[in-house]
Amino acid sequence: MTSDPEAAAAFAAAFSDSADGRWDAPGRVNLIGEHTDYNRGYALPIALPQVVRCYAAVRAGDRVRVASQQYPGEVVDASIAELGLANIDGWARYPLGVVHEFVRRGHSIGGIDLLLDSDLPIGAGVSSSAAVECSVALAVSDLFSLGTTREELVDIAHTAENFYVGAPTGKLDQSAAMHCTTGHAMLLDFADDHRTQVPFDLAERGLALLIIDTMTKHELAAGAYAERRSECERAAALLGVGSLREVTNTDDLAGLPTLLERRARHVVTESARVLAIADALTTRADPRIIGPMLAAGHASLRDDFEVSTPELDTAVDVATAAGAHGARLVGGGFGGSVIALVEVADVAAIDHAVTAAFRSAGFADPRTLVAAAAAAARRVR
Repeated sequence: MTSDPEAAAAFAAAFSDSADGRWDAPGRVNLIGEHTDYNRGYALPIALPQVVRCYAAVRAGDRVRVASQQYPGEVVDASIAELGLANIDGWARYPLGVVHEFVRRGHSIGGIDLLLDSDLPIGAGVSSSAAVECSVALAVSDLFSLGTTREELVDIAHTAENFYVGAPTGKLDQSAAMHCTTGHAMLLDFADDHRTQVPFDLAERGLALLIIDTMTKHELAAGAYAERRSECERAAALLGVGSLREVTNTDDLAGLPTLLERRARHVVTESARVLAIADALTTRADPRIIGPMLAAGHASLRDDFEVSTPELDTAVDVATAAGAHGARLVGGGFGGSVIALVEVADVAAIDHAVTAAFRSAGFADPRTLVAAAAAAARRVR
């Protein structure tokens, strides 16, 4: 990530002006709870220290311009009034979609310049897209004094991703970016959006949460993610329930077609794992006991939901063999990252073992970082 002086120079180069402020929004990882959000279940995310930074300024006129430090030299310029009709592809759809959603909801938005910068790995399953959306949403709300609540900003960012970008995700990523707190995981109930902060301090137990980015990118706007969501909706319809949240016993799934039974079984058992892990953390049990639940979550995503890859499976298997208490893929799957619950003393050895295994298999070298529960989106200056 560039420094603020470097970003100021980049802002001036792109827009011949200076920024009015900077807004940060974090990435996130789930301890547990994948593909549960759009099924009205539960999830347990933490916000990461790594963020997307949005430098923004009000400008004259009725146009929005966006640039990114990750795509140097490219500036996208569009009429705010015509964003709904604009033919824009790629990364710029995320920030522009947020601006469009404010306008679609009747907010008065003038001209604005946006420069984005990030130290979140793109496509790694740590919600870099939601961090972009939430940093932009907070900047727009502040700069135009809209008084938008955080709940509304979550909905604006989520709607932009669903309908402007075309990725049929749930609200998990945006909710985590807007509501997580330092030193806590956040238990999210997607039936009513209720949030409970759960203590999460692995360091005091000599533990770390290691993120292993397999360097395999996923595109959630592609058909596989939408297909999984459709399968869950079909399963719920055949069971006569509004969502799979209403099913708590896997025996009730027996009458479904085999494929839909497997998809639904993942959702039902995953929500149960979320509640079990949240309870363990709330009662301050030794976090090592959640390791087998992380492993079960990966097996469910791999076998019942079928969203894993050879790289993700290798990272999980090797990390576990090298001493991790449990490991699983995170995010939507089809690429991205793995989390592993490890002893602090074992971080380097597990990193080395996974890298060696990837090289032996002919995969790209993975990247690793240690996750810590950080703050939600905020204005920095």
